Amino acid sequence: MSDINSAVIVSTSIVAFITGFGLGVYAIRGYLISPELAAERDAYYNDPVESEESDVDEEESLLDHAPNWSNGPDADQRQGLRAGGGSTRSGSTTTGIQVKGDEECKMVLVVRTDLGMTKGKIAAQCSHATLACYKSLVRAAQRDPLSSEAKILRQWERMGQAKIAVQVKSEDELLVLMGKARSLGVTAEVIADAGRTQIASGSRTVLGVGPAPKSLVDTVTGHLKLL
Repeated sequence: MSDINSAVIVSTSIVAFITGFGLGVYAIRGYLISPELAAERDAYYNDPVESEESDVDEEESLLDHAPNWSNGPDADQRQGLRAGGGSTRSGSTTTGIQVKGDEECKMVLVVRTDLGMTKGKIAAQCSHATLACYKSLVRAAQRDPLSSEAKILRQWERMGQAKIAVQVKSEDELLVLMGKARSLGVTAEVIADAGRTQIASGSRTVLGVGPAPKSLVDTVTGHLKLL
């Protein structure tokens, strides 16, 4: 009797394993999703506009103006990562800003809406701006771990790396905000597009402001509408 029970248990286990494995394969391949979700998935895969306007070129080179972490500000500027004034001597990083207690530090990404960029393009440009600002602070922090840049960077990272996207309608507005931020000693980096896809080469697309104390960043961008 015990042999029969053992055989039943083994057989049931094998059937359950095969069934579970098969269901898992079907789920991974997307066969067990609703028709609505399947249609949405297919639309993403077969979107001709997004694929033609991708930031990756057909030769599988780097993204437009993607930074090389080992290079300095001059290399960043050549690649279009900064529109100008990318060196730390230009006032593009924080100088002497004091972080008060547990005040939140944040970064604001100012996006030009007059260029007609797609959502994917905006996401790529905001990523470039985020990294450009981060690199500026990291370089300063590496030179002096006790500097205001190092303290702001630690505070920003510790409190969740807050990032907010807002909008402006012209390049002039973007440059005015950059000048105001730098006059306050706040990191400010403008991204210049390489012009491989949707917009003209050299177009200034996104301004990154910060990371810096929230109260200080708000004096620069607090009046702008969310993207």
